[in-house]
Amino acid sequence: MTAAAAHAVIQYAENDGRLAARIALHQNHGTNPQSWFDWLAERLGLAGDVLEAGAGTGALWSYARTEAVRTLTLADFSAAMCARLTAVPSARVLRGDVTRLPFADGAFDTVLANHMLYHLDEPPAGVRELVRVLRPGGRLITTTNGRAHLAELDAIGPAIGRPDLQLAGRLGDFSAESAPALIERWCTGVRVERYHCDLRITRVEPVLAYLESLADTPLTPSERAAAAAYVQARIDTEGAFHVGKHSVLTTGTKP
Repeated sequence: MTAAAAHAVIQYAENDGRLAARIALHQNHGTNPQSWFDWLAERLGLAGDVLEAGAGTGALWSYARTEAVRTLTLADFSAAMCARLTAVPSARVLRGDVTRLPFADGAFDTVLANHMLYHLDEPPAGVRELVRVLRPGGRLITTTNGRAHLAELDAIGPAIGRPDLQLAGRLGDFSAESAPALIERWCTGVRVERYHCDLRITRVEPVLAYLESLADTPLTPSERAAAAAYVQARIDTEGAFHVGKHSVLTTGTKP
């Protein structure tokens, strides 16, 4: 198991608290008044048979319009996530591997992968499988981040002697820079749209919660104090801890 898959297992297999902590950071401290999920939901245009692979906590489905959806299937490898997903109205929940989906060719009109393909050891295998279960003319909808996404947060770990708190190097290569060319292997009409938002954080605690959500082993009291001092110094100097984001929506159509 390589770094990307191992990281996903540690992060998500047993509970959903780590992901919830990171979602909270983005929802509560984003500079765009429109949340990520609301922005994304406006652009989905869902109809017919829909699959979300790597559906996580199911947060998107509090925003997405489903009036024209005939069937909604939510899949995730994590038992904890699947337990959360059962709360999504009218959804069929499946636990499984996105690279080996138990569906026939052409089973869905839309397949969605929201910030999950970079958790695969081999993202091309995931994209190929998602396209396989699409009907001709069906849409593949993916989201991911640029390589400099959250660089200011990534800098904290090395500064306090905890390089494991960096996301860089622990994810597969499905980024804003690489995704369009990859999707073009199997889809036509590939389009990219960026969600313009950064983070402005005025308190230390949300950053500490984010770092702890990434940690393979808990922060020691001295590491936690060092991280708090690092962030507080930036807040004192700049009025807030500013973090750059780079998130994109990339879509394509199966020929």
